[in-house]
Amino acid sequence: MQVGTTGAAKMRLFWKTPGIFAEEQRHESKKRVREVYLPANTVWHDFWTGKTFKGRTRITVDAPIDKIPLLIKGGSIIPMGPFLQYSTEKPADPIELRIYPGADGQFILYEDENDKYDYEKGIHATITFVWNNAQRTLTISDRQGGFPGMLRERTFNVVVVSQGHGTGVEISGRVDKSVQYSGKSMTVELH
Repeated sequence: MQVGTTGAAKMRLFWKTPGIFAEEQRHESKKRVREVYLPANTVWHDFWTGKTFKGRTRITVDAPIDKIPLLIKGGSIIPMGPFLQYSTEKPADPIELRIYPGADGQFILYEDENDKYDYEKGIHATITFVWNNAQRTLTISDRQGGFPGMLRERTFNVVVVSQGHGTGVEISGRVDKSVQYSGKSMTVELH
């Protein structure tokens, strides 16, 4: 190694033998799977495949460099909106609601004007979603609050996740139920 100084900057020159390069290449192949422990008392769903796992177990999942392992707890409700470049590009409608069965769950959708501080004054809207796993129903509450420019009517595309259905980051091509929502409470059966 050579070290040179040019004022405030320092330079270092390193060199490697062909044997060192070969050794580095051999170590570059990393494990592409990970062992994950799943906590007890619930089921877990692989976000990428929809495969279901029981809790209180260890599983081995794919973990390539371009896809992190992501396991979703049963009872979770995850909204997936249209892809946007910025928040006001177009209305966030329809919204896909992915339900991960296996337990009861709840989710509150919060919305505001996006570009003002009126939310600090309580100017926003919320919609509560409650999943009843035993009855396989989704109850959507009355909308609470409001704000200028709010979508008065929306479409919720409900997807109950299963293996190969409602998986990955893309919006699902097949939904289990499409719901037109006007701000009033409703219950959706998903048998």
